[in-house]
Amino acid sequence: MLFNSAVFVVGFLPAALGGAYLIARFFGSLAARIWLLVANAFFYSWWNPAFSILLVGSILMNFVFGSKIGKSPAGRGWLIAGLIFNLGLLAFFKYSDFLARVIGIALPFGGVELPLGISFFTFQQIMFIVDTYRYGGAEVSLLDYACFVSFFPHLIAGPIVRPNNIIPQFSNFQPFAEWKRNLEEGLEIFLLGLAKKIVLADGLAQLSDPGFAAAARHDPLTLVEAWVSLLAYGLQIYFDFSGYSDMAIGLARMFGIHFPQNFRSPYQARNISEFWKRWNVSLGSFLRDYLYIPLGGSRRGETRRIVNVMTTMLLGGLWHGAALRFILWGGLHGAFLILHGWLKRIGFRIPALLSQTITLAAVLLAWVPFRSPTFSACIEFYSGLLGLNGFTLPAVIMQHAPWLSRVAQSVDVLPYLGDARTLSLPEGVLLICVCWIGVLALPDIHRLTRPVRSLALIGSFAFTVQALFFTPFTIPFLYFQF
Repeated sequence: MLFNSAVFVVGFLPAALGGAYLIARFFGSLAARIWLLVANAFFYSWWNPAFSILLVGSILMNFVFGSKIGKSPAGRGWLIAGLIFNLGLLAFFKYSDFLARVIGIALPFGGVELPLGISFFTFQQIMFIVDTYRYGGAEVSLLDYACFVSFFPHLIAGPIVRPNNIIPQFSNFQPFAEWKRNLEEGLEIFLLGLAKKIVLADGLAQLSDPGFAAAARHDPLTLVEAWVSLLAYGLQIYFDFSGYSDMAIGLARMFGIHFPQNFRSPYQARNISEFWKRWNVSLGSFLRDYLYIPLGGSRRGETRRIVNVMTTMLLGGLWHGAALRFILWGGLHGAFLILHGWLKRIGFRIPALLSQTITLAAVLLAWVPFRSPTFSACIEFYSGLLGLNGFTLPAVIMQHAPWLSRVAQSVDVLPYLGDARTLSLPEGVLLICVCWIGVLALPDIHRLTRPVRSLALIGSFAFTVQALFFTPFTIPFLYFQF
């Protein structure tokens, strides 16, 4: 069940939320938590009921690990066992096919289907057992722990929230308290996130998808087609994932649960380190606190810092998917972070605007392997970005700017932009320009004043309703594949 589907918005959400309010009001917190757990199970089972058994088993095992770590003198041994269990589970479902292809063997049981959200609920539980070992285990009931892991707003694609921040909120779960305020604020954030997804991200996909599909077929992308596709994809993935995160934050707020912000205008970052403090904040902080720092961070010299940075980013790329393109994406970001660290150490300064431009260009160029379905498609796309396949423009543009004929070739249509209509390029460029101005110049929705946020909601509402109820199919979130 997708947050951006009509069945979720007008069916599941009102039932789950209304039930939580009424049950909490008349039967108390315990009954409301049981209701919420049932709603979570129904939400996850909607996709594939069989994998609900996996989710339940993972929750039970990790609750046992957490209990043993907190109470047993052999806590370290239980922690290691818990890490092996979680990472082994993730490796089997997410990486066994990839490893079999690399080794060149056929799996006896065929392909392995990837359970929805396994990366996210596994990381949540790794945080739980590691924090229990580090800081000691407070008394946590199985019900509260199960609600924390399976809470449907963050179950499928995050954000990866800290157990010590969220579990206490379930222990004192009172969704009926301040329900009007929570409903108003949460619904507002949810609807703005929904608009980001189904109006902006899905609209921009019509400009980015044809270009990357052409590269996958090894069709030659020209300069304009490649750059329009890339600029559109940079916006698409931002609005898609930040939209999902906003929807998750808004949904949690409706239930009286407060999630931290997960995106802080990342494309406004002035260096690559700042970018990772703004983009997918929960994943970045997880990689820092549970991988980079335990590896030694920057405390053991420059060589060790370089190794730790690259290891962290390569594993971060591999976490996104079992493919060389994700490893390449992580490696590029690791190289960017290492270079930034070197420049910072020697005191080399770049003017703020230039630094932001370089950072944005690096991030965009790194999106190419992230989005390309194969490594060869990635190379084909880079060829287009470099202009190796030529520079062509629609004839309608050349007629109004004949001087462009000195550098560009005239064609009737550019086949890999939108639906190949002659006006798709001007319309697409206008949409891309407006969106880029917004993400580079405006604050994110969480820093907007209430009047401005309400105005944005009013302005987008009609488009959102139209896209929600009248599009022929629902487009999944990009991060569902991870």
